[in-house]
Amino acid sequence: MDALTNRATGQLPQTSDYTSMFKSYVSFWPVMALLILGIPGAHSAKCPKLCVCDTVQLTVACVNKNLTAVPPTIDEITVKLDLRGNDIQELPTNAFKHTPYLTHLSMQRSNIRTVREGAFRGLGRLVFLNLANNNIEILFQESFDGLSSLKQLLIDRNRVEEIKPGAFSQLGFLNLLSLTHNQLVYLPNMVFQGLQNIKWLRLSHNSLNNLALEAFAGLFTLTRLSLDHNELQFFPTETMTRLPEVTRLDLSYNPMTYLGEDAVSMSKLTHLLLDHMSLQDFSNTAVLPTKSLTHLDLSHNQLRVLQPLAAGSPKLTRINLAGNPIYCSCYLRPLREWALREKVRLGGTCGGPPHLSGENLEAVQPVNLRCQSQEAMLKAELEEQERVTLPTTPPPNKVKCPDDCHCEADIFHSSCENRGHTKVPRGFAPVTRLLDLRGNHFHYLPSNSFPGIPEVVSLHLQRCKIHELETGAFNGMKGLIYLYLSENDLSSLSPDTFKGLPQLTYLHLEKNRFTQFPKGAFKLLPGLLALHMENNSIGKLEAGVLASAEHLRGLYLTSNVISSVSPRAFDPAPHLDTLHLGNNKLKDVPSDALSKASSLGELRLSGNPIRWVAAEAFRPVGVTLKHLYLDNMGLEKMSKDSLSGLGSGLQSLFLEGNYMEEVPDLRPLTGLEVINLAENPFHCDCPLLPLRKWLEKVNLKVRATCAHPPELKGQRVKDIHIFKSCPGERPSSTQAPRTSKPPKATKPKPALLNGPKVVRVMKARARPGKRHTQPQTPQLAKQATVKKRKVV
Repeated sequence: MDALTNRATGQLPQTSDYTSMFKSYVSFWPVMALLILGIPGAHSAKCPKLCVCDTVQLTVACVNKNLTAVPPTIDEITVKLDLRGNDIQELPTNAFKHTPYLTHLSMQRSNIRTVREGAFRGLGRLVFLNLANNNIEILFQESFDGLSSLKQLLIDRNRVEEIKPGAFSQLGFLNLLSLTHNQLVYLPNMVFQGLQNIKWLRLSHNSLNNLALEAFAGLFTLTRLSLDHNELQFFPTETMTRLPEVTRLDLSYNPMTYLGEDAVSMSKLTHLLLDHMSLQDFSNTAVLPTKSLTHLDLSHNQLRVLQPLAAGSPKLTRINLAGNPIYCSCYLRPLREWALREKVRLGGTCGGPPHLSGENLEAVQPVNLRCQSQEAMLKAELEEQERVTLPTTPPPNKVKCPDDCHCEADIFHSSCENRGHTKVPRGFAPVTRLLDLRGNHFHYLPSNSFPGIPEVVSLHLQRCKIHELETGAFNGMKGLIYLYLSENDLSSLSPDTFKGLPQLTYLHLEKNRFTQFPKGAFKLLPGLLALHMENNSIGKLEAGVLASAEHLRGLYLTSNVISSVSPRAFDPAPHLDTLHLGNNKLKDVPSDALSKASSLGELRLSGNPIRWVAAEAFRPVGVTLKHLYLDNMGLEKMSKDSLSGLGSGLQSLFLEGNYMEEVPDLRPLTGLEVINLAENPFHCDCPLLPLRKWLEKVNLKVRATCAHPPELKGQRVKDIHIFKSCPGERPSSTQAPRTSKPPKATKPKPALLNGPKVVRVMKARARPGKRHTQPQTPQLAKQATVKKRKVV
């Protein structure tokens, strides 16, 4: 049953659970028996108006139909239901009581705001539920009651800010829970109680700044936890000790500045990701209790020096220090000697002194790590002491806080969210680190709007109706790293808008009213690493738009109206690693503009009206590119050399949802880990033979099905044997009919020796194959010849 539904839904196979699978088969086949035996009512399938129903696959799709409720006339035996892109604002109790056999349910982009208690009651066979891209704000206690077999639950990109106790108590078989891109700020004790088989918990891209001591209590099977892109300023040591089986922990993109002694105590942790934070110091005993740790990622922080790990620390194999201003002096010599002795690989390069700047850490010998003079050493020591000096905290119960705001002294957080303020409140404590002002009505921010709070690291100004920022509005905020100006009414920025923000690293300007890229607005932001400008109305990218943003690593421009990119648009940002240009108006791959993007690792062009990809379109980034997204573009043709230059470095390639009948040669892509070719009308004829051969050799799950000729429609390319009749596949044409037989009938001679009965069985099996392949073989060969001539 899982295989059937996976093919129908296009989902990757779920984690194996033989007990639930067996139960599903037992309950499913009686329903199939009704169809096969023709019992009255079994064939009178009901298909709601505006929906598409497949009575063979038992699927119903009602996509983008503006439905305001779940159709009540869906056939009872439906297995897969797709309700994406509707206007179902509320899911009432027992919303799916008429479809008890559902295994997969997709409800993305359906404007769902409320999921009532018991909304999914009766769906005891459901294994996959996708509620992403809706407007859900609260998860109630019994919202998921009845989903006793559910294995994957996706609630990404909603507005979830509160999870009621017991919300997941009925999900005992859940393997994956994804709550990314929501508005969670705090996780209370036992919030995930009931997840007895959870493997991966994804909480990325929220605003989490506080985790209760027992927030993860009871998750005894969890092996992977994603907490990246949140607001955690300190490593939650005690909270993490409640996770005995976690092997991979991602805390990237959190504003932590220091990791102290014994901060990480997780017995089975092997991979710890602390990259893209604000770490200025890392204790040499920080990971001492974590004995299984092998990989430590400290890249893109503010570390100038790192001491060798203390005796008894885990046997690391790699420490990534790329993107740190590592000063290769005598202070680094102990680390380099330790790494050589313990055979630990160090990633990254020297940031100084000048004669070693840019040198790979692995190539620097300890003898060359010297301090030039006693005076220089004393100066460095003084700088180090000043850098690690922590600000003093105010006395308890005396924290300053403006009226109608909430301030927490122990974690340095202040919030005036959704209070209707028309001016930025004054009087916050000088040691405030996180300031949340989202959902107010400021309209305009004058100069010096934030006096007396130089220690703020993260500032939230989303949905504040801001249409103008005066020069110097952020004066004095010298410690600011994260600035969120999303969902406002900004249309332009002056060159001095961000004056006074020397440390700003992550800037969010998505969902504003920009029609032009704010060229020159980032000249005062030398440390800018990530710029988000999704969902604006920018029409083109001109030369020099990234002037002074030479350290930029992530540029996100999804869902604008960009139709042209200047060949020199990205020249000022040679370190650009991630470029998102999806859902724009590009008609060609901007190959010329990528010529200076020599560090690009991820390129997204999804959803652009690109019909043709020219030869060597990605050669400028062929050496560094790891992830390439060309999905849902209406792509009709790719030059046979379009992927030239891409090789073993490419890890993922997405080409689903296009109009391609064939694909270019994929053999050079030996490093592929993920490839998606689904929803393409492949013509299963001789020109597709290279893809068929490639599929046989790779150990990858590739979703590629035939659309033509009609008799092969829906069959997997990998399973088609008609290619054996293509020219060059067999030494003589007389053997072609024999090769087209099903696999079990490929040895006719031994079968003849077993007597007439066996011969009759084999002929019965072989007859359909002959009927399909013999008359068509010359025709297919002729078509292939004609196509080849057309291409030439």
